[in-house]
Amino acid sequence: MTKKKFLYHFTNARWAKGRHETYVCYVLERRDSPVSRSLDFGYLRNIPGSHAEELLLRILSGWPLDPLRPLCLTLYASWSPCAQCSLRLATFLQRWPNLTLRLFVARLYYCQGSGPHPGGLRRLRGAGVSLGVMGYTDYSYCWDNFVARRGSLFKGWDGLQSNSVRISRLLRRILQPLDEFEDFSETFLMLGL
Repeated sequence: MTKKKFLYHFTNARWAKGRHETYVCYVLERRDSPVSRSLDFGYLRNIPGSHAEELLLRILSGWPLDPLRPLCLTLYASWSPCAQCSLRLATFLQRWPNLTLRLFVARLYYCQGSGPHPGGLRRLRGAGVSLGVMGYTDYSYCWDNFVARRGSLFKGWDGLQSNSVRISRLLRRILQPLDEFEDFSETFLMLGL
């Protein structure tokens, strides 16, 4: 992808106005033998009628993957998956128990309040997906491997680290088991509130 597209769609700014596309960079690592491995990689973006995650699952379903060999799929996404795509990914993982999925996101898709999308992320965690927020190292890796950069080095933007920390905190709260939230109702009653 171009530098301009990468920086526009993956910047983890607090307000992502106008960023209606999801880009997913993927790396599929296959263990070919105890001493060798092979990699398949690329990137996708959503198209009308299909999210990027759906497109990726269609591609993976068409590949001759060996169900007996360990596979590791790492995704770097400009947005976290919606609830439906989270369900599709979790269902795909059930059919491929030899597949490990790691997902790093630049931003969280409509996860500020209630709604189905935070539940989708919890579903992914329950399916064994390792979830994280992209930090400087992840951005630099994507820059080096997925961006037509003509030798230029990755330079982070103002707020990259602080936004990653803020989004990571939100993701941690979303993934916290629901029964771990404190119930303050008795405290409020004692205080007359």
